[in-house]
Amino acid sequence: MLLATILLLCPFPQIAGTVQAVTTDTTVVVMDSASDSTKDASLSQPLPSAPEPKVKTDLEVAASAEAIEPGYVPAVQPSKPLSGVKMSVTRPYETTDQRRLWYALSMTGSGAAAFDAWSTRRAISGGYGTEANPLLRPFSHSGAMYAATQVSPLVMDFIGKRMMVSRHKALRNMWWLPQSAGSGFSLYAGVHNTRLVP
Repeated sequence: MLLATILLLCPFPQIAGTVQAVTTDTTVVVMDSASDSTKDASLSQPLPSAPEPKVKTDLEVAASAEAIEPGYVPAVQPSKPLSGVKMSVTRPYETTDQRRLWYALSMTGSGAAAFDAWSTRRAISGGYGTEANPLLRPFSHSGAMYAATQVSPLVMDFIGKRMMVSRHKALRNMWWLPQSAGSGFSLYAGVHNTRLVP
């Protein structure tokens, strides 16, 4: 297969002694001495551009049947071409109000996660607590905590967006739930952490 691809893509010179097909348009003009008119002697008849069909069309069948039997009506009438067929199932799309609410929930979730990161860093640096989340524990003693806490709101935003345009009606009606739950948990954790610090 690789060899065939190389042979098709790479041009090779032709070997001497092989017959080369040359297509040129040669027209011979013959002058008739008796009539002084020119004749085109390139071809006696033009070549067909495509082979003749072996099957008759519906109109030809109807015309030949009417010639044999006047008043003949074919059982199957020629159909009209299709024009503008609509798809029966369309994918749900978001409305402008849903998009605005999604952006508002996205900003709320990111803000709540930043508040949670700030309050956690404050509590840990004062020695009043430890990070309970094992995934965030490696980041709790550095500024990377702010970036690490933004992963969860981004995931919730993605899930909410996918639920908003889902084909299932129950999911479309509950699209706001992941973002709201994530914001709520982050706010609760932030308030809890601020209460730990006197």
